[in-house]
Amino acid sequence: MYLIKRKIMVRLFCLQLLFVFSAGVPALGIGPEPAGLGYCGIYGLREAAPELRGSDVNIAVICRSLTYVDGVPQNDYRPASGHSCFESVGFRFHDSNEASAGISGHSTAICSILFGEDVGASEAELGDFTYQGILPEANADVYEFWHFLTDYVFGQVPMEADIITASIGSNDEDWWTRGIESLVEHQGKIVVAGIGNGSGSFDPPLYPAASSNVIGVGVIDSVDANELGRRLSEFSLVYPEHSSFGPTGDGRSKPDIVAVGNFLVGDVNDADGYRPTNSGSSFSTPVVAGAIGLLVEKARQEEALADAVSVDGGNCVMKAIVLNSATKLNYWHKGQLTKDDDHSAPLDLIQGAGMLDALGAYRHLVSRLDDEDVNTAMGWDNNVVDGDNLQNSYRIRIDEGGDKVITATVAWNRHYADEYPFAAETEKDGNLRLEVWGIDVNDPGNNRLIDYSDSAVDNVEHIYTEADANYSDYELIVRFSDSNVPEDGERYGFAWSVKTKAKQSKALLSDLNADGIVNDLDTAMMFDYVLSGLQESGEYQLGDINDDGIVDINDLAILINYTNRDGENLSE
Repeated sequence: MYLIKRKIMVRLFCLQLLFVFSAGVPALGIGPEPAGLGYCGIYGLREAAPELRGSDVNIAVICRSLTYVDGVPQNDYRPASGHSCFESVGFRFHDSNEASAGISGHSTAICSILFGEDVGASEAELGDFTYQGILPEANADVYEFWHFLTDYVFGQVPMEADIITASIGSNDEDWWTRGIESLVEHQGKIVVAGIGNGSGSFDPPLYPAASSNVIGVGVIDSVDANELGRRLSEFSLVYPEHSSFGPTGDGRSKPDIVAVGNFLVGDVNDADGYRPTNSGSSFSTPVVAGAIGLLVEKARQEEALADAVSVDGGNCVMKAIVLNSATKLNYWHKGQLTKDDDHSAPLDLIQGAGMLDALGAYRHLVSRLDDEDVNTAMGWDNNVVDGDNLQNSYRIRIDEGGDKVITATVAWNRHYADEYPFAAETEKDGNLRLEVWGIDVNDPGNNRLIDYSDSAVDNVEHIYTEADANYSDYELIVRFSDSNVPEDGERYGFAWSVKTKAKQSKALLSDLNADGIVNDLDTAMMFDYVLSGLQESGEYQLGDINDDGIVDINDLAILINYTNRDGENLSE
């Protein structure tokens, strides 16, 4: 059925959403660039905590050489460190020294997003602006890919890195992808990798992003607008042609999360110039890695947050928090193409848990500082289930009215040997299950299982479910899914939240081609969808603007109502 979902999504061009984040998108030609960082909540986070600039955070950027001679990389993997945006960055480079170092535009773009800073930047079409990357004060280590594999992965040599980010990948699992999984498990590293650039590039979910212990990142496309400023600040949905999708060959849900990927970055041919990247998972990946870097910095500042950066399970906590705080884009849906969620698939097979919300993830992390009450509406935990403690329970209470959504995420690491060829140690793996129960404090017999997530193959479980108006008290349960309890138990990271359900804008849904305006082009597309004969079938329908289960003339009428309204009005 997932293949049917993908075919429909390609055929309908993944109906677009121009979703403006609570952090706000800078006005064109004004405010910081890259503007897409604001869309994913980075600038909102920096505004809430301006002291966070990456200090004492170690980021390892893995970059592939552009040129090989007889299979030997020629070390042209480095960012253009002489560019204005890198003036204060103290890069440390790691390679084999077998060839003179060269410059890579790909590496320059990734490092611009992560570390760049330039208060006097300008671009011909945009004018003057401040260039503001995510972690301008972080320790920036740039590794040539094969050097990283041979010197650190093969030998499992300890690295200083807190976060490893890789915008490269392979179609298949191999010794080195399992070696990276082992780094995550045994050294507590956080690894973030690009999932691939979709069916248009013939990319399946790429490894290591497709690996169990790695956070795999997909890309949200820019709107199809003529103006550069709009392409850099307005975004749509995740095209399967441009962002690789799951499931993996063994049935796991990937990607884990998505982010925007079109940014203004340093130009390798002009030390003071900037150029757009165009959308790609290579550039959405450092956004997620950078956001986690800011969370790591904050967690190190507060003793109460230390469990989130612990070598034992801290990477699982960070993964759970980032996924749990993600924003669901239109048409987000777990697993297969049905009106009901698939309990055996934890994530949407194109969007993952949704779009990165860095500010939301920060609020999630620091919720432990604000309220230690067990009934808090937002929180996280680093914990273990084992033979003596088969499940852990978390109680929450929802007193206020209105439409509320409970989101909960549990993440844990799969186990691998710490020596080549890093074989999977499946006998050590536990399979966890996540449940949400409505609790009647006066009549336990009236308790009700509201939702659950129980995949047989994933090492993440995710629930996004509406609260039941009949209950104020809830219990979230993390437990083993079956009778197989590993000897050492299973450590996990857990995050949960309760929020008012977001309402989707019918105006935004009407912009079918994502060019920022509803006009005759969208009307023609909708006519095609209606005439294609999609009927009510119990399946989840893309293009169903009024959410009645059918793509029909009523959806067309809604679209016509919004015709010729520009992007600034589409949120109404």
